[in-house]
Amino acid sequence: MEQNQCCHHQHGHAECIRIVPIFNHLEDSQMDLIAESAKTLHLKKGEMLFRADEEDDTLYIINSGKARIYRLSDSGKEQLVRILNPGDFTGEVAIFQPGSIHENYAEALQNTSICLIKRGDLQKYLVEYPQISLKILSEVTMRLKDSEKQTTQVAIENVETRIISFLAENIEKGSGNSPTIILPMSKKDLASYLGTTPETISRKFTTLEELGLIKQLPKKKIKVMDLDQLLLHTK
Repeated sequence: MEQNQCCHHQHGHAECIRIVPIFNHLEDSQMDLIAESAKTLHLKKGEMLFRADEEDDTLYIINSGKARIYRLSDSGKEQLVRILNPGDFTGEVAIFQPGSIHENYAEALQNTSICLIKRGDLQKYLVEYPQISLKILSEVTMRLKDSEKQTTQVAIENVETRIISFLAENIEKGSGNSPTIILPMSKKDLASYLGTTPETISRKFTTLEELGLIKQLPKKKIKVMDLDQLLLHTK
């Protein structure tokens, strides 16, 4: 693992523990106790958190910034697994499967601060606070549902429908019928995530724009002109 710098600011750890759903249901004193065994890692954009085949013995929690988890096919093609935002975590397999190794790669998409908790420390807390295990199980189950949905979409839906579904899922609640969406990833990663090519993504965005359904803005922003009409377009 490439470590830019590791530091031990207690305040940073406590903040990190408080934003993650698997811990933020605990008492303050309990979260402070967990924070004591956490370490903070700072990665610059493009630096790797871990690589496939490295030992997997740590829970990683994104405190600030953003990272992407991806895998490489046998032919060397990247397949995006998911994007990690503040409060998201990865490495839960290590907690329940000692001796496991990473199957994926994790790369910082921007300057990112990450909290690390080693398996031994975490297992101690799982015994003391069993509700943490239930929260982890709940989060992993949600991920499995998302993964199954993604697989189904790639198998049976055309690319345009997949793009529109993705845009709709990234609209914040209460944004009205003409919201602006900030894409959470690059077009290259979006193409990988939706099982197509960056060229196809660009072409489909242009088609949707020509139909007056969306407007492409700078800085990965997409303005939906009429959400109802956009969703009808998938029918």
